[in-house]
Amino acid sequence: MSGNDTLASTMETVDSFTSERDWEQFHTVKNLMASVSIEASELNETIQWSNPGIEQILANPKLIEDISDELADVMVYCLRLCSVLDLNPIEIINSKIEKNRAKYPVEKAKGNSKKYTDYE
Repeated sequence: MSGNDTLASTMETVDSFTSERDWEQFHTVKNLMASVSIEASELNETIQWSNPGIEQILANPKLIEDISDELADVMVYCLRLCSVLDLNPIEIINSKIEKNRAKYPVEKAKGNSKKYTDYE
């Protein structure tokens, strides 16, 4: 990643790409949300019917490329949705992390995969 790359410049690139193709008309909230889900499913498809470990994935350049492409698609649609709704991705991520800190305190959650509603 270049030292000049920022989230803001990446969002501008995505928005420009969309605008140059006159695709804003298709980027309704519903369509963008559906696209996030569709691309996330395609990400899952890259290892469907297998359960490779990290080392196996890293040793497979084709699989890394496929995973990277699908991750990029998910992130592009998420960033477009943020753009359309005028949401700052960094702010909403930080806000959600704070909410999760409250739901999953270290003393209850460390090494535990239970949902916060299952804590006693």
